[in-house]
Amino acid sequence: MPLAGKFVVMGVSGCGKSSVGAAVARELGISYIDGDDLHPPENIAKMSRGIPLADADRAPWLIRVGKRLAAFEGPVVIGCSALKRSYRDIIRDKAGESVCFLHLDGSRETLSKRMAKRPGHFMPVSLLDSQLDTLEPPGLDETAITADIDQPFDQLVDVLVAKVREESS
Repeated sequence: MPLAGKFVVMGVSGCGKSSVGAAVARELGISYIDGDDLHPPENIAKMSRGIPLADADRAPWLIRVGKRLAAFEGPVVIGCSALKRSYRDIIRDKAGESVCFLHLDGSRETLSKRMAKRPGHFMPVSLLDSQLDTLEPPGLDETAITADIDQPFDQLVDVLVAKVREESS
């Protein structure tokens, strides 16, 4: 049975959305889109200055993410923080079909260490606490797979790929 679906790799900054998302997509033989590329320039500038985004800042970006999922023919993985349920609702609504969220979960300590190792990234470590405060993990009524990032990269990818294939069969 061919894999079908739209997948959003979600979580706070530093959890590995881009690298894990690209690896999961590669293992599944589907495309990956980096949601950071869909941010309006004003959002990137604001975060680069250490200013957390407000819901009003995020709304156009979340709409773009959902529309990009809707426009993509076939299965696809996209990286997007999708921190709140209301954000995931916007994505689901604009995608126009079921979306499975792959939630990358980790401790503040692990996330902080990872963020500190990303020189030149627009998201500074100083915004981690605001992201953790904003995070609403997916509810039991949401289609989601949660994985702990505190494990070797390849193992994390294998766990997610296995769960996606299991959910898709």
